Amino acid sequence: MTPMTPHSKDQATAAALLPLVGGPGNVTAVAHCMTRLRLTLRDPSLVQDAPLRALPAVLGVVDDDTTYQIVLGPGTVARVTPLFAALVAEHATTTGGQAATGPDTTNTHTTHTTHTTDTADATDTADATDTTGAADATGATDDLTPAGLAARGAAIKAARKTRNATPAKRFLRRLANIFVPLIPALIGCGVIAGLNGLLVNLRLLPALTPALTAIASGFMALIAVFVGYNTAKEFGGTPILGGAAAAVVVFPGVTHITAFGQQLAPGQGGVLGALAAAALAVQVEKACRRRVPEALDVLVTPTVTVLVSGLATVYGLMFVAGEVSTAIGAGADRLLAHGGAAAGFVLGGLFLPLVMLGLHQALIPIHATLIEQSGYTVLLPILAMAGAGQVGAALAVFVRLRHDTALRRTIRSALPAGLLGVGEPLIYGVSLPLGRPFVTACVGGAFGGGFVGLFGMLGDTVGSTAIGPSGWALFPLLAGDRGLGTTVAVYAGGLLTGYVAGFLLTYFFGLGELRREPPISPA
Repeated sequence: MTPMTPHSKDQATAAALLPLVGGPGNVTAVAHCMTRLRLTLRDPSLVQDAPLRALPAVLGVVDDDTTYQIVLGPGTVARVTPLFAALVAEHATTTGGQAATGPDTTNTHTTHTTHTTDTADATDTADATDTTGAADATGATDDLTPAGLAARGAAIKAARKTRNATPAKRFLRRLANIFVPLIPALIGCGVIAGLNGLLVNLRLLPALTPALTAIASGFMALIAVFVGYNTAKEFGGTPILGGAAAAVVVFPGVTHITAFGQQLAPGQGGVLGALAAAALAVQVEKACRRRVPEALDVLVTPTVTVLVSGLATVYGLMFVAGEVSTAIGAGADRLLAHGGAAAGFVLGGLFLPLVMLGLHQALIPIHATLIEQSGYTVLLPILAMAGAGQVGAALAVFVRLRHDTALRRTIRSALPAGLLGVGEPLIYGVSLPLGRPFVTACVGGAFGGGFVGLFGMLGDTVGSTAIGPSGWALFPLLAGDRGLGTTVAVYAGGLLTGYVAGFLLTYFFGLGELRREPPISPA
């Protein structure tokens, strides 16, 4: 039998997914992020959840308030999404229906971010407080089979979904929708920046490094424009007008403007200023659409929108956002300089619960601000330790429940993705349904965060030049104020600490009555 090529395998995956989500007529929009195929469905009840989860290519499923998300993993999702969208569009063409949108990541919902974004995003439909219902006080559960744990995880997600639609959480999701589409460019430019730094330190290819610097820095120099574009699109305005309003933030000519007694600087206010400028532009545009006669709309509305939002930006928003951005950077520096291990312990341990409350999405603009200011975010490597605790906890369940071959098979298949920062299969398939292992996983992540925070207090700051990946996938994006070798060593030490702590805590305290041997078969 001729082996399948990568393209044919992806085509087969797309074709297998389509009928299980209710067919092409049930799909109204298609998008993807780093690991997930995100679908907007007319009738979510038509999804055949169990057969879909059983597909070999599917690592997990997340059903949130607005989209049905199928976890396929990095790389695979980018190849499958356009093929899936083409199948939907082909059906719409032949039937005269409306085609779903193509793989435009600007429609993506997440989270996540951070990294840890995708792991984080995936857990936004579950709640840490719900884990008490997943296992009793002793940690016991009725059904340890993969199907039973999957059902329990689905019940937790469903319970969380009913209480996760507050206005504040919807707003945070919209913030995530603005920044998540920027993650691929942040990752690409971050890796190039890391490679360029390595070449500079080794004094190799001096003729090439200036070009790499320009390539890596170009996107960050104009990130405000992209934030403005996405902000207007997300809040119902004309995207290009949002980008135009935000462009003033990075225009070099603002040095000739004085506001609040200070001369403005290009980039002052950063992504926060751009977000505010575009959000204001949307409101001005909507007000104009309601009041300006149709005959004059095409001329008056864009002019008034850009003029009003632009003046407000240069004479107010840039200054205010600049002060906020400066405070964020100074606060992050003080947190690690003085909080050290304690701050890292708290951040690493509370990240997954924050995710489950939907509050992690507020961190995305903070990450972006730190990257814009100093070239890297010091928070992401600490938060990434939550995934390390999760992997350690899963390993402990694997070792402790030796008799449960089905559960061990689930863990074995999900661990590679977990090591790379894709934690949905382990979270929803293992630790969260079991209850107590999820708590010990959080504590394991706290120890890993404490390790990284301790070295940050000692001067060995570890940062990430982009948001999105975590686990081992974060290594190419690491940066810090010491040599690359030291930075990598500290991050690796944090991961190892998280693995070990998560394993030991789960092995000895996280399983309760689950630490039982299989029943003796009757003679």
